[in-house]
Amino acid sequence: MSFKIAIIGAGSVGFTKKLFTDILCVPEFKDIEFALTDVSEHNLAMIKAILDRIVEANRLPTRVTATTNRREALEGARYIISCVRVGGLEAYADDIRIPLKYGIDQCVGDTICAGGILYGQRNIPVILDFCRDIREVADTNAKFLNYANPMAMNTWAAIEYGKVDTVGLCHGVQHGAEQIAEVLGAKSPKELDYVCSGINHQTWFIELRLNGRPIGKDELVAAFEAHPVYSKQEKLRIDVLKRFGVYSTESNGHLSEYLPWYRKRPEEITRWIDMSDWIHGETGGYLRYSTETRNWFETEYPQFLEAASKPIDPAKRSNEHASHILEALETNRVYRGHFNVKNNGVITNLPQDAIIESPGFVDRFGINMAGGITLPEACAATCMASINVQRMSVHAAIAGDIDLLKLAVLHDPLVGAVSTPEEVWQMVDEMVVAQAQWLPQYADAIPAAKERLSKSKVKTREWAGAARRSVRSIEELRAEKAALKQAG
Repeated sequence: MSFKIAIIGAGSVGFTKKLFTDILCVPEFKDIEFALTDVSEHNLAMIKAILDRIVEANRLPTRVTATTNRREALEGARYIISCVRVGGLEAYADDIRIPLKYGIDQCVGDTICAGGILYGQRNIPVILDFCRDIREVADTNAKFLNYANPMAMNTWAAIEYGKVDTVGLCHGVQHGAEQIAEVLGAKSPKELDYVCSGINHQTWFIELRLNGRPIGKDELVAAFEAHPVYSKQEKLRIDVLKRFGVYSTESNGHLSEYLPWYRKRPEEITRWIDMSDWIHGETGGYLRYSTETRNWFETEYPQFLEAASKPIDPAKRSNEHASHILEALETNRVYRGHFNVKNNGVITNLPQDAIIESPGFVDRFGINMAGGITLPEACAATCMASINVQRMSVHAAIAGDIDLLKLAVLHDPLVGAVSTPEEVWQMVDEMVVAQAQWLPQYADAIPAAKERLSKSKVKTREWAGAARRSVRSIEELRAEKAALKQAG
C-alpha cells in the first residue's frame, strides 16, 4: 500500500514518534509517506531526524518529509492527524495564571473550565483553516483525526463548520480500563470487557465484565479502596464511583476540574488530590509537566536520537487509536475502539449535536458506532453541563462573540462554583487581552475589553493555587531519574 499521512503539529516530538512507530507496525504500511508540518522549524528538524533514523535503522522504504508549509504537507494526504497546541506554553501559562487570580484552581485546564474554553477559542479558527486546506488540497475522501484538546470543541467545529470527515481520538478510556483490570486482579487488561460511553474526559464505564463475569459497583469500590496506590491517588474518582455507581475514565486531577464540588475551596482541593504525580490534582500540574518535558527533551536530544536506532517492535505497539483505525480502514481487519463523533442518537439521553465518546467498530466501510446507549442519569446530567458550555464556546469562537464567550465561562461548573458574574466578566476580558495575538476573531472586541479593564474595580489576588509545585530544573530531573534507577 502507498498513501500519504500528514501530521499537523508534528513538533509534538514524543507523541509524533509514537504515532509513527505504531503505524509502521502494520506490515502493509511500510511504503507510505509521512508529511510533517509545524510552525516551528526547530522542532520539525528534531523530529524529522528521529524519524529518519528509525527508517534507516529498520531499512524501510517509508518516506518522511517536513515543511512549515501546511498546504504542501496536506496535498494529496489520505489521513491528516492533528496534535497542535495553539499558543504553545506561553498561552497555556495564562490559561492557568489568570483564572487563579479569581480563585479558579485548575489541574490541567485544557478541556473546559476557564483555561479549556480559552484554549478552544485559540484552536477553533486554526482548525477551520486546517479544514479549508483539507477540502481544497487533500485526497477527496480524506479523514481528519484530531488528537488536540479541547477534544469536543475542536471536533465539533471541524464537523459542523469545517465540513470535513473528522473523528476525535483520546486514550482516557484505555487508561481507565487498565486501572480497573489491575485492581480486579486481572493478569492482562484483555481479560476486561466493557462498555464505556459519555463525552471526552467524562466517559463512564457503564458495564464491566471480567472474563465474562459481571462486575458491580460494590466489588469495584472495594477493589479500589484495597489497592495500595490507587486508594491514595484516586480519592476523588473513588468518591464519584460511590455516588454515581460507575467509574469515570478521567484522572483524579482532570475529573476534579469538570465538576463543581471538589475544587471550590483550597481546603477541599488538598483533601481530594494526591501530590505524588501531577495528574492526581496538582495546581497547574500539566503545565509544569509540559514545561519540564520540553526542557528535558531539548537537553537530552542526543539520547532520544540514539534510541531511535533500535528496531521497531510490533509487540510494543501502543493502544493509541490512530494506527488501529488506519489498519482497519485499509485492510478490513476490524478494530473496536472509543471515538469522538457527533451523537446523532448514539447516546439516547444526550443532545443530537453533541460530540460524544462512545464505542464503535472500524472496517473498510468506516467508523460504525454502537447505538442505543443510555447513560445513568447522574452521568448524563454531568455531561450535559459540559456540553452546554462546549456548544456556547464553539459558537462564540466562530462568531468572535465576547458576550457569548463570557456566558460560556459563567456556565462552566467549576467557574460557577467559585466566581461571581462580575469576576467572570473581568477575567474573560483579561484573558482575551493577554491572548489577543492568537484570537483574531476577537480583534474588534479587544479595545473595549482593555477600556473596561482600566476602569474595573473587581478585586483579584496573586495566588499560586492550593497545591502548586515549581518547575524542576534539568539537574533536578536528572537527579530524580538517577535515584529512581538506583532504587529500581
